[in-house]
Amino acid sequence: MNAMDRVTQTSKKASAIPDFGPGDEVRVWCRIREKGRVRQVPFEGLVIRRRGGGISETCTVRRMTHGEGVERVFPLHAPVVERIEVLRQGKVRRARLYYLRTKVGKTKIASSEAPGPTAQSAAPAPATPPPSPAPTPAS
Repeated sequence: MNAMDRVTQTSKKASAIPDFGPGDEVRVWCRIREKGRVRQVPFEGLVIRRRGGGISETCTVRRMTHGEGVERVFPLHAPVVERIEVLRQGKVRRARLYYLRTKVGKTKIASSEAPGPTAQSAAPAPATPPPSPAPTPAS
């Protein structure tokens, strides 16, 4: 058995990683070792890329912190990643959302699954008759 097979067997199961993609808002829990102890820190942001396959699969998550964009690349099967939570599903038409780096404010938010038209919004508004002109006296 070679080294790659051993790593594949000891890596996380595919079922432990939720189904997510670009445009989704996720919270990645990372393990950080400092001063001899290990703690978990969440990194919450928008997935702008997911690449690779198998044990070398990674995803890039971007968030705004104090007006600065911060991107982090997470190897999905690494022991550093404790768990991944999908907060919101996004609906995008691209696999790589690099254009979000230049967007500012609410224009950068990937739209959620928008609900279809409801019965109230589909019904036409009642038409009001135009005001009739005032009658003029006949001479």
